[in-house]
Amino acid sequence: MKLTYKILSFLCFSAAAAWGQTMPIAPNLYKASTIPDSLKQDAHAVVRFSDTETIVKGPGKTEVAFHSIVTILDQKGDHHGDVALPYDKKFNQITDAKVLIYDANGKLIKKYSKSDFYDRAATDEQTLASNYRVLLLSHTISSYPTTVEIIWERSTNSYLDLGRWQYLPEETAVENAYYKVSAVPLVGFRYKNNNTNISPRTLKNGNYDVYEWDVHNLKTFKPEDDAIEWRVYPYVVFATNQFSFDGLPGDLTSWESYGKWYQALNAEGLDLSPQRAEEIRKMTADIVGDKAKAKFLYQYMQKNMHYVSIQLGIGGLKPFPAMFVDQKKYGDCKALSNYMVAMLKAVNIPAYYALIQGETNGEPADPLFPADPFNHIVVCVPFKGDTTWLECTSSTAIFGKLGSFTENRNALLITNKGGKLVNTPKSTCQDHQFNSEINVVLDEDGGAKAAINIKSTGEYRDMYLALAAKKVDDQKGYLINYLNLKQPSQFSFKEALDKDGVKELNIDLEYDKFTDVMSGDKRFYRPQVMSLFNATVPILEKRKTDFYFDHPMQKVCVTNIAVPAGFEVETLPTNTNIKFSYGSYDVSYAYDKEKNKIVSTAKFVLTSHVIPAAKYTEMQEYLDNIAKAQNKKLVIRKKA
Repeated sequence: MKLTYKILSFLCFSAAAAWGQTMPIAPNLYKASTIPDSLKQDAHAVVRFSDTETIVKGPGKTEVAFHSIVTILDQKGDHHGDVALPYDKKFNQITDAKVLIYDANGKLIKKYSKSDFYDRAATDEQTLASNYRVLLLSHTISSYPTTVEIIWERSTNSYLDLGRWQYLPEETAVENAYYKVSAVPLVGFRYKNNNTNISPRTLKNGNYDVYEWDVHNLKTFKPEDDAIEWRVYPYVVFATNQFSFDGLPGDLTSWESYGKWYQALNAEGLDLSPQRAEEIRKMTADIVGDKAKAKFLYQYMQKNMHYVSIQLGIGGLKPFPAMFVDQKKYGDCKALSNYMVAMLKAVNIPAYYALIQGETNGEPADPLFPADPFNHIVVCVPFKGDTTWLECTSSTAIFGKLGSFTENRNALLITNKGGKLVNTPKSTCQDHQFNSEINVVLDEDGGAKAAINIKSTGEYRDMYLALAAKKVDDQKGYLINYLNLKQPSQFSFKEALDKDGVKELNIDLEYDKFTDVMSGDKRFYRPQVMSLFNATVPILEKRKTDFYFDHPMQKVCVTNIAVPAGFEVETLPTNTNIKFSYGSYDVSYAYDKEKNKIVSTAKFVLTSHVIPAAKYTEMQEYLDNIAKAQNKKLVIRKKA
């Protein structure tokens, strides 16, 4: 689903040596004993020195050199001994690479050259074909502290933007870090700060404009729990107004001009053959209304095409022709989206190929800084007064629903007039519902049988659909943990209908011991078989950053409990109503003495998945109170 060229670009340029290394390295940087104590506090590693120089020789042409010295302090810092260098033979190559290992005293104990790296295809299980590769090397750290020195050089003949410098890795202190960009003026180099206010020194060096950044003595930084990295980590983004990819020059001075480049890139292969277009029109001839036709064609694509990743040549950017997909019955996010647009065009429904950043709570494109932050493609269908978005890589997605992977951010529509940055929809709690009913039959010996029926939508539907691919034991373990169920003696998970965006499933449970406590003629129970929400958060003196859930939600559970013959309710939990600025929790209990049955109804609502830092304490108290409410006890006793 992701565009591999973007992954490569990010890895190539996110690292923090100079081209034709000229910066002198102080010998003490190899000795762990010279690390300032202030930098070791809470750090698993310390970047003693990092230096990157990027030379932009023209649109699409760069040379990059990287040099770092990192002292690893403990096992949690071992990943600094791993090196991954993506490349491909057409667009960029690793011209040199080496890794040197030093002991605590700075003595060289191991040296790796480029020939020691493992060269493999940069693919996953969904990739059908790719030209992208990666050089890998992993050094096993046997004692601490150990210092790892990494040096590599790269030559590139195609790029869209120049990536970013994220100079403060997680739980790693930075003693010295440098970044230098030398660019010919005609490319129009520019940069943007995120969560930082550092500024470069600027100068002229022959035909190049030079920008130099440096940071020093930065203590380790660990984001608060459930904060979003792009909202808290400091980094600098780089781009040029003029670029070139695979010999195709482009203009990134505006989103409109960038869209024009993409429109030209995609110009071929947009249409179905006249014969196939006529067949599509006949398929939809009896369907009334454009939206109904679009839904039919979307579901037709889902049933007949399947997703694979294809990254050949400029295939990481350019979709395969619509007729290729129609004949072969497969494609990646680009090809399937292009195919969907072509089918809609055949029945005279306008639709747009749309670039987007795919990731839950992902970083949106900046309207004021045109670049290429995108890794995915979707389709936008602008019906009058009702713009509809289509995720074309999923065979189970609901027509017009994007989900948390691509919702609530900017997408770049590729139109005949160029690019247009627009917002994707934001889901509500009504889009992500978890509705359940549980029937429990207690026995007099403390055991029970329970039948759970769940109907879910949105992200909950997706979650339960994904369970089908897991092994039975994994399904059982996941559901017991997620629903916070008591460990049953017997467990049976049955899938049911998936219709109209609602996924149903049934779980049958048997318990030899369902009581929490048995004391004489009394039985103590947790009255709710499962928890609607079982997470709490720690008390903080002051939260600094916003807290993120994956999505808003609404969860309801109705529990019917049949009390065993000869028993009656002694204590029924009190009804509870808990309010929060961004949600609520309500639970009520009713006892029908005549039928000897208890009915409890619980409802949890989260209206916004982003909780402002100023509301964290309120949220923490809210979740604690829910946990207490869910742990109240039901007490039954033998009748006198």
